[in-house]
Amino acid sequence: MVALFGCAVGIVVAMPAIAEKGDREKPINFSAEQPAEVDFEKRIGTLRGNVVITQGTMTIRADRIDFKQNPDNSLSATAFGNPVSFRQKKDDSDEYFEGFAQRAVYDGQKQLLELFDRALLKQGNDEIRSNYISYNTSTGAFKAEGRPDQAGPATGPGARVRGTFQPRSEAAPGAAKGAPGATPAPASKAPPAKAQAPLKLTPDSAIKQ
Repeated sequence: MVALFGCAVGIVVAMPAIAEKGDREKPINFSAEQPAEVDFEKRIGTLRGNVVITQGTMTIRADRIDFKQNPDNSLSATAFGNPVSFRQKKDDSDEYFEGFAQRAVYDGQKQLLELFDRALLKQGNDEIRSNYISYNTSTGAFKAEGRPDQAGPATGPGARVRGTFQPRSEAAPGAAKGAPGATPAPASKAPPAKAQAPLKLTPDSAIKQ
């Protein structure tokens, strides 16, 4: 059974995603359509107009980004857009996680991504939506909080955290009905407890991006 869950309080969940560790060792590249304000000595800048910043597998796209290069070569940035998009590869994997919001704050030293207003965090088909999401890219844990929409059109999720838990498959390989060599399990009113696979969040079909 698929269970829909919505609440006005915060939740803390771990998603099995850890950001690419080698990104901070890569150059920070940036581009924008409008004149930029950049201080090469302080390693800070403000970019406007279809802004793109990359470092290794990490990409941030926004209408405006205030950014800096930290002493450890990591990137910190505050981005504004409609929406801002953040994308980074998981460590030792070909998969990416993505974040979308009206505003995003990324602290490369703490490896913390914060998404504000109409926030969406995705990993493959799994996702969580709220008006505030913080995500630790080093541990894969995120926190989602329901917060009121900002002034303007009520297009965000409002003061609710929304998501969907996907059914967990516990069938052993080859045990499907009719599979060659499969032996039916004896009937039991109280089957033995099994270790549960991690819960995964998947899209809510009632919510459209």
